[in-house]
Amino acid sequence: MENSKITVLVVEPLMEPYVKEIDSGLKSLQKEVGGYIQAVYPFEEPVAIICNEEGKLNGEPLNRALRDEEGHVYDIVAGTFLIAGLSEDNFCSLSEVHIEQFTQKFKAPEMFARANGKILIMPMNWETIKDERPSVAEKLNVSARHNKQKQPSKSGEMEL
Repeated sequence: MENSKITVLVVEPLMEPYVKEIDSGLKSLQKEVGGYIQAVYPFEEPVAIICNEEGKLNGEPLNRALRDEEGHVYDIVAGTFLIAGLSEDNFCSLSEVHIEQFTQKFKAPEMFARANGKILIMPMNWETIKDERPSVAEKLNVSARHNKQKQPSKSGEMEL
């Protein structure tokens, strides 16, 4: 089954999920998550989260929180992870229904901060902040202005 393709959902930190077709073999799964894989099955649907089993130990950025039925966080996935379908004995392509369901579930990237011994989770809504993010041109303009050689003033001091 090493050469067959499967359709998965890729969830990267601070990004919206996207669909990708990959080889179903172990090496391909490891490449996608950046290390040895671990599969977890937190949902009733026949899907798995495939992540780097050493993601937290290796300091991968925290990605998405996993919540129980009441919405309480019980774990946080670190680094890029995949959502794949499950067949009787292997990973398989996600159905269109599951692609839509889990794209919506993980659509909003999350940011994490530690305060008072707790981890705070802040969902990011790109729709409300995308107009506030500086464009590439604006970033280049700021960088160019910042890097201009500073001219000495009449007093001999550098002006900022």
